[in-house]
Amino acid sequence: MRISALMSRRTAVALTTPVAVLGAAAMVWHASYAAFSGTTRSSGNSWSTGSVALSDDDAGSARFQATNMTPGSTDTKCIKVTANASVPGIVKGYAVNPVPSAAGLEDHVMVTVAEGNGGTFASCTGFTPSGQNLVTNMPLSTLATFHDYAGGMGGWAVTAGTQTRTYQVTWKFDATGMTQSQLDALQGAQTGIDIQWELQSS
Repeated sequence: MRISALMSRRTAVALTTPVAVLGAAAMVWHASYAAFSGTTRSSGNSWSTGSVALSDDDAGSARFQATNMTPGSTDTKCIKVTANASVPGIVKGYAVNPVPSAAGLEDHVMVTVAEGNGGTFASCTGFTPSGQNLVTNMPLSTLATFHDYAGGMGGWAVTAGTQTRTYQVTWKFDATGMTQSQLDALQGAQTGIDIQWELQSS
């Protein structure tokens, strides 16, 4: 009984307050219609989304163009990735556009990807890894299974602003344990893959 009575009083007060305010405003108007008045306003209120952008220093060139490989062939190159974001996010790498070969060459090209600082697409000089490799001695065929952001490698945490990270990629044509006939079957084979870096806001 007390609760419902209290609720009735609160409702009544809420309903009568606007009437009292309107009455007071009308009284002021009649009493001071010739007075100066002034207003102030909070202008330009707006809402916009954050933005993220990712670029690299390869100028549209392929990182590797390995031809005439023989067992044991290897190469290392770097790429510097720049994040420009107004909101925090995470950068991951994953494989796109795999080109499998009928002979299975992609099972014998082993890839190691390290993340760090220093070095550029032109030269890895000065590259310093920042931790453990993202992948180590992984066949291209396995790397191809990391085909989207959700299952991507790495996890560079980007803060708002502009920052860079360098990725060092090493490949090796590994013929360990293969017979001569198996090696001969790989003659003239060709394979390929792209590694794509993506920044998503968190």
